[in-house]
Amino acid sequence: MAGTTLHEYPIGIAHTATLTKMKPTDDPEPGNHTLLTGFVLSGLSKYPELKHLLFFTFCLIYTITIIGNLLIFVVTLHPSLRMPMYFFLRVLSFLDISTASIVVPKMLVNFLSEDRSISYMGCVAQLYCVIFLGATEWYLLAAMAYDRYVAICNPLRYAIIMNSRVCLSLVLLSCCSGNVASVVQTAWVFALPFCGPRKINYFFCDIPPLIMLSCTDTSLYEKQIIIATALVIFMPFCLILVSYACIISSILKISSAEGRHKTFSTCSSHLTVVTLYYASGTLIYLRPKVSYSQDAKKFMPLTYTAIIPTLNPLIYSLRNKDVKEVLIRMMSELMKK
Repeated sequence: MAGTTLHEYPIGIAHTATLTKMKPTDDPEPGNHTLLTGFVLSGLSKYPELKHLLFFTFCLIYTITIIGNLLIFVVTLHPSLRMPMYFFLRVLSFLDISTASIVVPKMLVNFLSEDRSISYMGCVAQLYCVIFLGATEWYLLAAMAYDRYVAICNPLRYAIIMNSRVCLSLVLLSCCSGNVASVVQTAWVFALPFCGPRKINYFFCDIPPLIMLSCTDTSLYEKQIIIATALVIFMPFCLILVSYACIISSILKISSAEGRHKTFSTCSSHLTVVTLYYASGTLIYLRPKVSYSQDAKKFMPLTYTAIIPTLNPLIYSLRNKDVKEVLIRMMSELMKK
């Protein structure tokens, strides 16, 4: 199989890749492609001395993710927090729990097991879920930005515009967009013929390592990647930029500094999460190809699947006064019992 050069892109979300085309002589048996019934997730199998450290580290991260997001989910059900912003936050918590649960448990098993295989259909399902959840979250962040825009720029009509029907429609639209992106990407990847070793040099099934197993011309897939990138990443990003441009414009019209600060603080948590997503994505994927070692590249996509889902509950609880107050009140009531 010919050497493949891949420009990495955000986990589970398609974007521009450059793959070296195979020459006819690269395949010792042209036309004789290996039918794969499963794959092996190699991870860091060549460093067995790290397996226990990695297991306990990611086990702790996963535990914090589940507890933190469940806590946010329960706290935002409080009657005083029945607002659209907290409805979207509950959906975000659900997506974070789901994303971590799709990747981390299997990864933990592989750390301590000699058998790191995953079935063909298991890999299909994992890739679909990772793309679906990731794409849905991008669009949900855009919906949350729109919510902040309405709350700040049209406060008197906020309850009318952001009614329960609109909120549910925005979530369903985010899910539908994520589903379309996931179905298209997953179908394209597994329509490619695979050959050679079935080892995926990753912790989970994702687009880059799967493409590297392909033994066909992927130029058509590259064009589809560019279109999917624009739809999945840049479109919601543009919506977020427009929303915050209007928000900043409205805030600057407020005469008092205290009023400006108080108004902007209502969207600081969301802005922090958006910044975290795009800053980490830029740092990880829009860098020179030789910037990091191959092993470092395996860990970096875990930012989206393990690290950010852990940080989101902390950001929304520590930076949100209403959530902190309800959380303290609920803990006080539990302690009294």
